Amino acid sequence: MKPKSRESYSAEFKAEAVELVLSRTKTVTQIARELGVARQMLHLWVREVERSKGKPAAVVFPGHGNRPADQNELDQLRREVAQLREDNDILKKAAVDSTHQRNTSFSVLAGVL
Repeated sequence: MKPKSRESYSAEFKAEAVELVLSRTKTVTQIARELGVARQMLHLWVREVERSKGKPAAVVFPGHGNRPADQNELDQLRREVAQLREDNDILKKAAVDSTHQRNTSFSVLAGVL
């Protein structure tokens, strides 16, 4: 059995679909059926437009795997935070190890003097 391919829609198509939903001339289910799109997908697109606060459709729906710049920046910052936490943990462990070794070395030296 062949896996179902993922449908992609242009930013213009999404923007027009959202306008149809927001015009409230028909129900979301009717619009989805006419456009051949899942009802949940239309709801998702409407939420994205409402969150964008008036940005153009090309920015709201970058399309073809491209993500909005703020999402890319957020992902990059999350990766940096994860890396910094990992580095911090390594430094904490190294500090504990070096403190222990210094104390041992110091007591050995103190016993010699």
